[in-house]
Amino acid sequence: MEIFTTLLYIVFVLAAIVLVVVVLLQEGKGGGLGGALGGGGEAAFGVGSSGINRFTGWVAVVFLVSALGIHILNNRQGTQSVVGDDGSVITAPVDGSEGGEQ
Repeated sequence: MEIFTTLLYIVFVLAAIVLVVVVLLQEGKGGGLGGALGGGGEAAFGVGSSGINRFTGWVAVVFLVSALGIHILNNRQGTQSVVGDDGSVITAPVDGSEGGEQ
């Protein structure tokens, strides 16, 4: 199960990077970063191409699904909260003895 979580984190980070780059390459009203780079977005995707919009949508779906998957898997692992049942914060022991509450 830990390998699947690690794989989801890798997919999540890669999708985030690709999503940022693809969004910046799209030409908006002001030209965006694509215009600043000498029209690299137009050369790669073509002028007026709907393919870049479709690709951006699919990358966004992968990003959101991986984020939800990470959230669900982390909740199922049952990690302990840093806040105790009575609302007090659980602290780590300084002297190496067993931990306690403040």
